[in-house]
Amino acid sequence: MSFWPAPHTEQPVHATVPLPGSKSITNRALILAALADRPSTITGALRSRDTNLMIAALRAMGTEITGDAETLTVTPAATLSSATVDCGLAGTVMRFLPPVAALAHGDVAFFGDEQARLRPLGTILDALRRLGVDIDGDSLPFVVHGTGSLRGGPVAIDASGSSQFVSGLLLSAARFDEGVTVHHQGDPLPSMPHIEMTVQMLQQADVRVEAPSDPRKDQIWTVSPGPIRAVDWEVEPDLSNATPFLAAAAVTGGEVVIPHWPQLTTQPGDVIREILVRMGAEARRFDGKLTVRGPDRLAGIDIDLHDVGELTPTVAALAALAYSPSRLRGIAHLRGHETDRLAALATEINRLGGKVTETDDGLHIVPAPLHGGSWHSYADHRMATAGAILGLRVPGVRIEDIGTTAKTLPNFVALWEAMLSGEEVAP
Repeated sequence: MSFWPAPHTEQPVHATVPLPGSKSITNRALILAALADRPSTITGALRSRDTNLMIAALRAMGTEITGDAETLTVTPAATLSSATVDCGLAGTVMRFLPPVAALAHGDVAFFGDEQARLRPLGTILDALRRLGVDIDGDSLPFVVHGTGSLRGGPVAIDASGSSQFVSGLLLSAARFDEGVTVHHQGDPLPSMPHIEMTVQMLQQADVRVEAPSDPRKDQIWTVSPGPIRAVDWEVEPDLSNATPFLAAAAVTGGEVVIPHWPQLTTQPGDVIREILVRMGAEARRFDGKLTVRGPDRLAGIDIDLHDVGELTPTVAALAALAYSPSRLRGIAHLRGHETDRLAALATEINRLGGKVTETDDGLHIVPAPLHGGSWHSYADHRMATAGAILGLRVPGVRIEDIGTTAKTLPNFVALWEAMLSGEEVAP
């Protein structure tokens, strides 16, 4: 087990941090390109463990994907074939690809990291069974017996555990004989911006999608059968990956600039601007750049993070360094992520002297003097970056397996250290 000594500073951070592309957009673009009517290109693609696993899986099923770094050319296979798919810990791979596998001619076997076996998959696998797919297994490892086509049609699911269950069905549905109508029945859906991202990208590919005007009341999505038009995708920077760097400005009273911040986006990471302002920071977007300036001290926050749960580790780290208590709500679904993020955050912050209590749907964080010590990442990239944020203000924090950040940001350590030195490193 290796531990990385998290850099500590007594000085305000001042840096410009360019970031690579969005994992969520990259993996959706890869699937849509693989199922499209002709070749397409993806510019600004993220190259990380999660996206490389998606690329390898689509290649194994017969898709031709060429190119180096962040520019890729995707040529759809005439016929998708049997394959073996390594999901790693990537939710987008294990939940988006089974519907694609149903369109293959032959068996597609899925496996992943040992920890991935705990991630819930029954919702997507049972939905596919009801749509006519033969599947062995209810969690990793499992096998999809593809027949080259899928009936599709209406299906009711409880996707309260992850919005990825809805997106996974919608992304491939235009290739189903009857398309699909997905009706969510259960507690309110988490991470709605990610479903909006899926719908927007489908519409860019000329797929006919009927989405609810108010998804809080009407949670039914319909995708009509038909071709998926090839699109030359341009991937935005990953705004969720930007949040630790912006948090660095907030906790040190410094200034961090993120170039190419989109004016309009469906990425949940954009909400960090509002969160930081509510905690006392300044956030200003001008000329395509987002600039965050930190306050003399951070205020706590009472916030519902249901739609932007992936920001919770960053917000929890900020809250642990604030001068007043915080309550993070609406995030019970985080217990089914790479790890139980609520338990992990409470355990690790408390290990450093914090005062965090788990609630039914979130965390209650009371400021307390923190000290150095070991911070366990649980093979969770966002847990690792949360520890790095705390390390800026708390000397002696040592993060286990900082390499897990390669899941979505392969050069996190170089970017973090460059930020502290004021240098600029290519994403």
